Amino acid sequence: MTAAWAVVVCAAAVVAAEAARRMRRWARAEEIVKQLEEACATPVERLRLVAEAMAAEMRAGLAVEGGSRVRMLPSFVDKLPTGDEEGLFYGLDLGGTNFRVLRVQLGGRGRRVTAQENKQVAIPPSLMFGKSDELFDFIAKELANFVASEGNDFEMQEGRQRELGFTFSFPIKQSSVSAGTLVKWTKGFNIDETVGRDVSVELTKAMERQHLDMRIAALVNDSVGTLAGGRYYEEDVSLGVILGTGTNAAYAESSDAMPKWHGLLPTSEEMVVNMEWGNFKSCHLPITEYDQGLDCESINPGEQACMYLGELVRRVLLKLAEEAYLFGNIVPPKLKEPFILITPDIAAMHRDTTSDLAVVANKLKKIFEIEGVALEIRKNVIKICDAITGRAARLAAAGIVGVLLKQGRLGSKKQHQKAVVAVDGGLFERYTAFNKCVEMTVKELLGEEASRSIVVKLANDGSGIGAALLAASHSQYS
Repeated sequence: MTAAWAVVVCAAAVVAAEAARRMRRWARAEEIVKQLEEACATPVERLRLVAEAMAAEMRAGLAVEGGSRVRMLPSFVDKLPTGDEEGLFYGLDLGGTNFRVLRVQLGGRGRRVTAQENKQVAIPPSLMFGKSDELFDFIAKELANFVASEGNDFEMQEGRQRELGFTFSFPIKQSSVSAGTLVKWTKGFNIDETVGRDVSVELTKAMERQHLDMRIAALVNDSVGTLAGGRYYEEDVSLGVILGTGTNAAYAESSDAMPKWHGLLPTSEEMVVNMEWGNFKSCHLPITEYDQGLDCESINPGEQACMYLGELVRRVLLKLAEEAYLFGNIVPPKLKEPFILITPDIAAMHRDTTSDLAVVANKLKKIFEIEGVALEIRKNVIKICDAITGRAARLAAAGIVGVLLKQGRLGSKKQHQKAVVAVDGGLFERYTAFNKCVEMTVKELLGEEASRSIVVKLANDGSGIGAALLAASHSQYS
């Protein structure tokens, strides 16, 4: 064999070895994606079992304190807005890394909301881990500044104290409609000294330090606020649901269906229940290794892991990079950064309709500094988004059907009564593929006849406006 021929043979062997290596890597990548799709599968039969398990957990949670992971917390809200409320009321909505302050002027029956203003404020990350007083002082200062900007469209009746509805979207144990102690922080907050304290007292003290004369008339969860906001505009609203950074639901339950309730029975014979369904666990839930990894590393283990869509997608992409070398021989450093990929990015990639999936390529470059990604890889990124988003949407739909089942709206005389599910949260509002999947899955689970009377609709800013409306319905002047 000549030297030249030996070089040719050696080069061919190198090329063949590289081709074989690429095939093995691609086969591994395909295997990882397929395993994800199988793990996220939510056939109708499985979702029906999830819905039935949700209804069973609701009953157990209502029967006895601690009887279920679905806490079924009494909210003490026994008067939902009717549309007759009048006056100026404020709302404060704290539910994540931002909070909103708002005011509404209510004109009563026929006029409803005559004026409305709101402002969103970002919470400095340091305050999410700092001291309780520091967090509430920051909130109270922003609220005081907002009150000071009150314009001519808003009129406070003489001799009245301003009243506030406080939406506090973390687990609390309420002692009245306007008071409740924090059970635990979620959504990235971790201020130990606040746990066990009455958050209304904490905010009231902070408002006093700001010389702001304002009474907290209602302390509610965002799902309770969403139910109230929806009911104000449409009397058929029977369920308020949050689908955003976290997820939760609230509905009005008859007092005789709450054995664990030992207080005075509400005059309306029903009370709104804050379900805290983000804690729901069932052997029927499709849980992946990525959910388990995220949950183990979370500062709030056991809380709503399936809702962190962007982080779950990032974890799948990281595995593809580490085990299938999908983005080169070196794992891109940015791909190792937790929570760098957020849900709006997932939504943008998921709805990419360009022939070459240019949006996907742009997001990978902008967020992870990954360039030159082949079209087949981009298609797999879409598959990952579809599997994780579809699972979350279909599980949310199963939860909704579980509540309808508990309410007796399926297979009974109530089946033909109209029921509106008011949904708030950025995930449902801005992620089209997600909200369409929720709506379609509810219909799929209910069947054609039963689904005719069920409407799932967006209640934009429901939790914020709902807080102010609950302050009105529980006003000391009403």
